Amino acid sequence: QVQLVESGGGLVQPGGSLRLSCAASGKIFSMNSMGWYRQAPGKERELVASMTSRGTTNYADSVKGRFTIARDNDKNTVSLQMNSLKPEDTAVYYCSLRNSQWTPIPATIDYWGQGTQVTVSS
Repeated sequence: QVQLVESGGGLVQPGGSLRLSCAASGKIFSMNSMGWYRQAPGKERELVASMTSRGTTNYADSVKGRFTIARDNDKNTVSLQMNSLKPEDTAVYYCSLRNSQWTPIPATIDYWGQGTQVTVSS
């Protein structure tokens, strides 16, 4: 199985920056995707940013130009640099890992970290 450990959350003023980090351990497939989701109270969990093992990135429209995702495939780590933070960025942020395979059968397995709180407030 896979374990994900997040760090870097906290309280920051609007316009400030935070950097989230996540380390994965366990049975991690070579074909995978790592990323960040967030969930605010009363709202559904949404994708913030992700990056596949191929290097393909995906960002939510609301964070494009402000957030940057990076990963180290060898170390199985992923980070999220968050700049120009806004109050609407306040949420619990979850690190995610999707293991994918084509053999013996096509399949994916998703894993989640415990979440880290990000609060943007003056």
